[in-house]
Amino acid sequence: MAGWGGRRLLIGVALGTIAFVLMVGLAAAFLGSWLPFGRDRVAVIAVEGVIADSREIIEQLHRYRDLPRVRAVVLRVNSPGGSVAPSQEIYQEIQKFRHQTQKPVIASLGSVAASGGYYIAAACDRILANPGSITGSIGVIMQIPNLGGLLQKVGIKTTVIKAGENKDLGSITRDLTAAEIRILQEVMDDVHGQFIDAVASGRRLDRSQVEPLADGRIFSGRQALALGLVDELGDLPDAIERAGAMVGIAGRPQVIQERRRRFSLWDLVTENLGPVLPVGKTATPMALQYLWQ
Repeated sequence: MAGWGGRRLLIGVALGTIAFVLMVGLAAAFLGSWLPFGRDRVAVIAVEGVIADSREIIEQLHRYRDLPRVRAVVLRVNSPGGSVAPSQEIYQEIQKFRHQTQKPVIASLGSVAASGGYYIAAACDRILANPGSITGSIGVIMQIPNLGGLLQKVGIKTTVIKAGENKDLGSITRDLTAAEIRILQEVMDDVHGQFIDAVASGRRLDRSQVEPLADGRIFSGRQALALGLVDELGDLPDAIERAGAMVGIAGRPQVIQERRRRFSLWDLVTENLGPVLPVGKTATPMALQYLWQ
């Protein structure tokens, strides 16, 4: 029995040692990433897919603002754009982050960083693009489906009771009138002008330089470089090294990046149909979009 008791003691000591080592390792990884000691780091924030909401990106910016060991941020943009207001909110938060913390923010353009994707990149200190990155698409679009014919075929009728001549403007059950088209075009022109102003301000260009490029066309990364829409050609590791160099980190910086939520099949459906049909949480029947179609 004494021999068995000794073996049990040894096993207990071994298991305790293993548990202690695991706890120390996990604590070191956690503390090195999130608390105000350890090596200086560059944070990477991923902007992927259609921009339908700004909260996740803004929350990350707020967390990195308060972490002294996060010295710079790389915004990895792989997005065709999305809704106007979330794009504008992210743009504004990037500018606040830069001015309040003096931490540089570098945009790294992936396969596509167009329309709203380029809008938010324009708020950064520098923009790096791959030669074949699709960017630009400085414009605004609105799509209003007309389901009137389909509803008639299936025997569905709608009755609209309104107070205000234009209260049902954009109804999906009928065609737009000429007066309604003029109203919507005025809104579109104003929001388009806001896009041009944001690019001119963020890129430190005269508005007259941006206007000829703001007809909705897309550019390759190399074309965008020649036009002054991006600063240099490079991939994500180049952007990380550039961000580190701007704050005096020698060599390749350590990187911190949050895990994104799992992308679902429903996300795929709503992101593709959202601008056309009112499905899910990503769209309304009539929505302004900084979106490359």
